[in-house]
Amino acid sequence: MNIDSIQNGIVLDHIRAGRSMEVYRYLALDKLDCSVAIIKNAKSQKMGKKDIIKIDSPIDLDLDILGYVDPGITVNIIKDGQLQEKQPLELPKKIVNIIRCKNPRCITVAEPQLDSIFLLGRKPSGKRVYRCAYCEAEYHR
Repeated sequence: MNIDSIQNGIVLDHIRAGRSMEVYRYLALDKLDCSVAIIKNAKSQKMGKKDIIKIDSPIDLDLDILGYVDPGITVNIIKDGQLQEKQPLELPKKIVNIIRCKNPRCITVAEPQLDSIFLLGRKPSGKRVYRCAYCEAEYHR
């Protein structure tokens, strides 16, 4: 298999195997007017298998979306064929309009024009969880 290197653009590396299409949909990469390569199940010493997305154009990415979908992703910025910057991700503390509250009594269900805001918190067990900022309902993936 031959995937050309890119001269100016972004490489999303260390995507958990099988998650690249989810990243593709959340970032609306199908609306771009440039080449986008998705490499699924690539061998990785660190992860066993991983997915990679190469975008052959510099674009603005919503790092909160990427951090929410898979906080292990590394964002590599490529300029003139050289790696310019590596941006590791983490779970965002606040996500807006990425997910919707499932609680039928939440104000965001009755008033859909309101921003859907979720805040990162911890359960008593220590597990991290997103809760609706309005009704505190937990979001489970």
